[in-house]
Amino acid sequence: MSTFEIGSETAKGGFANEKEICRKFNNWKKDNEARIWLGIMGYNSGEIDSLEAIQIPVRIKKEDADKMGLRDTFEELMKFKKADAQIRIVITIGKIVKIENLSLKKANPDADYNQVDKRWVDTYKEMWGFDDEIALGLKLFTGEISPSYHPELIKVSSLRDKERQRIFLDELIDRLREKIVEFFRENKILVVSDILKGRGGLSANWILVTKYNKNDDTTTWILKDINTAMNFFGAGNVEISPKGSLYIGKITMQRKGGTPDPTKLQFKIKPCELFKLGK
Repeated sequence: MSTFEIGSETAKGGFANEKEICRKFNNWKKDNEARIWLGIMGYNSGEIDSLEAIQIPVRIKKEDADKMGLRDTFEELMKFKKADAQIRIVITIGKIVKIENLSLKKANPDADYNQVDKRWVDTYKEMWGFDDEIALGLKLFTGEISPSYHPELIKVSSLRDKERQRIFLDELIDRLREKIVEFFRENKILVVSDILKGRGGLSANWILVTKYNKNDDTTTWILKDINTAMNFFGAGNVEISPKGSLYIGKITMQRKGGTPDPTKLQFKIKPCELFKLGK
């Protein structure tokens, strides 16, 4: 099986951050990995007239969006923009201009989970249309609303969170817990698409996972189209995890915690798992 079919390889040196990956794409005429990536994406590097790869800032100004030729309204663009590392590649072949957006994920052996999306519960409510009761249950889960305000929704006498600032989903009364699970079960495709691909002009076409191997100074990578990645990470049941969070296939929904914004809702994956598709 060829490298193009597998979509993964190990290369000498480190390029596990977006600046290095941009540099490699912009040096596509000479860079071996960039030419392989372009081949996986369906391009013959010998036919490309020009290519520009740019790092998409986490926070975009309106003038930056205009320069990138994004046609969405700025408000819509910001509403659906994902917070993870992305690069945008503009490829010119003759009079044809093609744009590819890549979502970049670093796989660290010591911390394999990687955040793919985080927002306030009300933002997800606006995006996905769940009702006020589900929103309340999720806010109790994240700690945005204190459990002390809604004891009638808690089925246990002693919360696992000793500071009683939030609850876990398995501590909700059965009816509300099952209502939340059923919502994500019925809307799984929409949820997985929004948190992995996104919407609008910056939605991801591809996902590139890199893992730097310090011992031998190599970088292992895998590049997959976003639909393959969504099918892979979304495969599996929607169910409460042993720790009281929510599994959506291979995706974990949990309270963000830490700083800043500890009470946001967060979705995480293990990027390393995507390497299974390269075997």
